[in-house]
Amino acid sequence: MSLQATPVAVHVGRDDLPFVDIGGGNLLKVIRVDEAEGLWIVENVFQSGFAVQTHRHTGPVFGYTTSGAWKYREYDDVNRAGSFLYEPAGSVHTLEVLEDDTRAWFHMYGANLNLRADGSVESITDGPSTLAAYYGLCEAQGLARPAVLVS
Repeated sequence: MSLQATPVAVHVGRDDLPFVDIGGGNLLKVIRVDEAEGLWIVENVFQSGFAVQTHRHTGPVFGYTTSGAWKYREYDDVNRAGSFLYEPAGSVHTLEVLEDDTRAWFHMYGANLNLRADGSVESITDGPSTLAAYYGLCEAQGLARPAVLVS
């Protein structure tokens, strides 16, 4: 009989990964990317008026809001502190931020297909491309390369 190593939990502290400015005081932190699973987890701090291009998800998304308020233009529900959101694969929406310093965490699988007004795909955003952009922004903003959980 052989003994197998027991998996060890990995802790990432609040300040272990930096936020980077993605424009207009809107911030991004990439926490985890697992390319094989298609998984990417990010945290954002958004300012009022910020909007994400209309997009369709190829996999499910889970979101949790810890402060502020945001919604999808296509729906009436407003996500506020303590709100949990599930988005099934194939859902289409346009995220818009209603209050300054809105903080939300997103756990995504697959990709965002960013859509033109006619519904055709303009570009694709996924975990690896978001991670590359995050690393690039860290470097441009004078931050050390962060130890994102990558596999």
